[in-house]
Amino acid sequence: MTTLVTGAAGFIGYSVARCLLERGERVVGIDNLNDYYAVLLKRDRLAILDNEFSDRFSFDPVDFADAQALAAFAGTSDFDRIVHLGAQAGVRYSIDNPGAYIQSNIVGHANLLELARQRGSSHMVYASSSSVYGGNDQLPFRVEDRADHPVSLYAATKRADELMSEAYAGLYKLALTGLRFFTVYGPWGRPDMALWIFTKALFEGRPLPLFNGGRMRRDFTYIDDIVGGVVACLDRPPADDGAEKAGGSVRPHALYNIGNSRSEELLQLIGLLEEATGRKADIRPEPMQPGDVTDTFADISAIARDHGYAPTVSIDVGVPRFVQWYRDYHCL
Repeated sequence: MTTLVTGAAGFIGYSVARCLLERGERVVGIDNLNDYYAVLLKRDRLAILDNEFSDRFSFDPVDFADAQALAAFAGTSDFDRIVHLGAQAGVRYSIDNPGAYIQSNIVGHANLLELARQRGSSHMVYASSSSVYGGNDQLPFRVEDRADHPVSLYAATKRADELMSEAYAGLYKLALTGLRFFTVYGPWGRPDMALWIFTKALFEGRPLPLFNGGRMRRDFTYIDDIVGGVVACLDRPPADDGAEKAGGSVRPHALYNIGNSRSEELLQLIGLLEEATGRKADIRPEPMQPGDVTDTFADISAIARDHGYAPTVSIDVGVPRFVQWYRDYHCL
């Protein structure tokens, strides 16, 4: 079985591709290798996949937001299932660069839906985000909750992806699963994420900027738990049987929260980083940033019920693992 993974050079894309390869499958990866963060990190991820699985892994530097380039690639590639993890990420970056999000997250997602329809794919799993819950103040966030009050353009594009997918599931009976990721972290993570930023600042002896004065809580989810959930969903596409799916659709389209189901204080994370790095944090309170939210907390009952999802890695285990990887990667 061959699966197309978009964003294969990215954090979650690389990790999911590796899991599929480790269980003996073939993976075709695409990524436009943009410079939103260090391209070297992306190439280092790809090098691991190529070195360890060159007989079953192939990669093409394709921008899936370019319909012609995607069609040309698809015309010479054989795959059935799709795991669409490529996107323009980052809430704050969307404030100043809205065009990148429209192009990648909306145009690009529409292109992948069309590819899945034309290819007759048996299932497409795609990345949504906990950001879709926007200003919701009832915790934990449930997939049944309304998600039509985004506080960032990034969140709006992800919600748009869910709505486009609902339409395609109804019109073309395309099996689709959207996953609302909650603050993913771990080895090979992204440099724009808080855990990387804080770890880098501690090792370099620089101040840690804490937005809202650090009075924030996040549902930090370790990458291995995320990957387990993605693959479990991939293996069981929603049926076209008229029954109500997670998220409320009666079409072959399911929506799931995929988190750790624990809302942790940001200052607790800082404490764990201090222990793991052996450095004392110089905390600099900053005001709340536009587009950000104070709390996230995932209700994972739907994905647990339907796919047996049960995260196992708490932050007191996952944070030291990330710090050790960071040391090794940067030869500290």
